[in-house]
Amino acid sequence: MPLFCSVSQAQVYPNKPVRLIVGFAPGGAADYVARNISVPLGTALGQSIIIENKPGAGSSIAAESVAKSPPDGYTVLIASPSSISVNPALNLKLGYRPSDLLPVSKVTSSPVVIAVNPNTGISSVKELIAKAKQDSGGLNYATSGNGSAPHLAGALFSQIADIKMTHIPFRGGSLAIQSVVAGDTQLTFGTPPSVLPMVQSGRLRALAISSKERSQLAPNLPGMKEAGLPDYEIEFWYGLFVPNGTPAPIIQKIFEATQSALRQPNVKVALAREGTDVSLSASPADFSKFLIEDEKFWVKLVKSADVKVD
Repeated sequence: MPLFCSVSQAQVYPNKPVRLIVGFAPGGAADYVARNISVPLGTALGQSIIIENKPGAGSSIAAESVAKSPPDGYTVLIASPSSISVNPALNLKLGYRPSDLLPVSKVTSSPVVIAVNPNTGISSVKELIAKAKQDSGGLNYATSGNGSAPHLAGALFSQIADIKMTHIPFRGGSLAIQSVVAGDTQLTFGTPPSVLPMVQSGRLRALAISSKERSQLAPNLPGMKEAGLPDYEIEFWYGLFVPNGTPAPIIQKIFEATQSALRQPNVKVALAREGTDVSLSASPADFSKFLIEDEKFWVKLVKSADVKVD
């Protein structure tokens, strides 16, 4: 009977709009990716996609909200390693567990951009490291929240460069970037969609991209090997998740719609323009396998960098 019900549900799914939950404020990378994929994803599913921003607690509020939603395919989470690996490693008192969310597909992958307020006078990674060594803890770096990929990127940078900087978390990438532009903080390890427009307008100065070599996503920026810190390399991803208990046929429908949406040339171009690569899983099972290995990297980084939540 349960199998019959699952198949029956999938045959009529979806017959109403689907909510896509974003764990950060509007204007950040997660929001940007969600808004770029929402229309083609809705077209592929035959229903509109309603984006809901639920910022806070490093995207844990959004993840818990989806984990506790009915497992019917009408509530989908767009998540980064923050929700799935980092926050559970940092906070054992979360209102959800990673197993409460089922993976559908990875959708994008990208490095972070190290960018500073031009008034700092810092124009290279080497100058940044020298400044941080000169004034231990005096440089403030802004990110989209505790446990976010940019936070971990900054922690890893500090660890490898053997420096100390002060982390200032915000409720989203756009708010963090605004603080650097305003001079309230000095730098950020920001997601390309959040940082690059400010770099192009001259309001921020980009020092490097966090891939080892130069990337086609930001060809004018040096990679970390060229920038003088060859042991540093980090990138993050976004993926789609649904509540545990969602019938497999519905997950497969969302997966197939995601494949169709992200393979459209105009979607790839729009994402690449802001420094994000389309990166699709071969299947939900393939994404699940990827997450097992990916979690090891993030949890090891959380422990070795002694990252804490407030």
